[in-house]
Amino acid sequence: MGVYDEKKETCGTICLKYLLFTFNFLFWLAGGAVMAVGIWTLVEKSDYISLLSSSTYAASAYILVLAGTIVMVTGVLGCCATFKEQRNLLRVYFVLLLCIFLLEILAGVLAYIYYQQCFPFCHELNEELKQNLKDTMTEKYKQPGEEHVTRAVDKLQQEFKCCGSNSSSDWAESKWLKSAESDQRVVPDSCCKTPTPLCGRRDHPSNIYKVEGGCITKLENFILEHLKIIGAVGIGIACVQIVGMVFTCCLYRNLKAEPY
Repeated sequence: MGVYDEKKETCGTICLKYLLFTFNFLFWLAGGAVMAVGIWTLVEKSDYISLLSSSTYAASAYILVLAGTIVMVTGVLGCCATFKEQRNLLRVYFVLLLCIFLLEILAGVLAYIYYQQCFPFCHELNEELKQNLKDTMTEKYKQPGEEHVTRAVDKLQQEFKCCGSNSSSDWAESKWLKSAESDQRVVPDSCCKTPTPLCGRRDHPSNIYKVEGGCITKLENFILEHLKIIGAVGIGIACVQIVGMVFTCCLYRNLKAEPY
């Protein structure tokens, strides 16, 4: 009977090892995906993100890269702890999982508190964002030393199929369009549905994008959708971590109970 119990415990430990290894592999892949999203955001979207007065969105991308890196390192540590069957490593791994889990919960709570505090003033904040983007477009577009702003504005208007911060009429205040260098354009060529040299001379809905709410509305919608995805991924990883912590505790207890 004693031999049977020993075999049963050994079999249970082997099952736990493979379950924990599978979890760690999926956890490592999730960390890679999170880090990839952060890097993609910084590389592909950095131009027009720089047009925003708020650094929240850029900060979230850096947090994703950092979180993804930590998750990947934790996943590797978990695999090593599982196969080497070292209780000390399992303890370290469990503590890291718990810390990541608590940080995710804390971030979610802070985000909720921030939203609740911001909600009565969201309209004012939205108007401030619109004005800041409008000032950036009209004051810095095509100006000496502001090439990165010019590139970002052109990319923003073409990618989101929009023109101006609030509307195409914002460009009437542009320093560049008031100068002789604009060559009689009324909007930049990047406002055109089919961009060609000097196409910005004709301010007509058949030629340029006349989007209600302008570029700022489309940019805000994109950011909100992106943040929802980030939040969903964070919640998903947090739930998976609970499973990993349960497996880790079970394996730790089995290793402790087995004779050497």
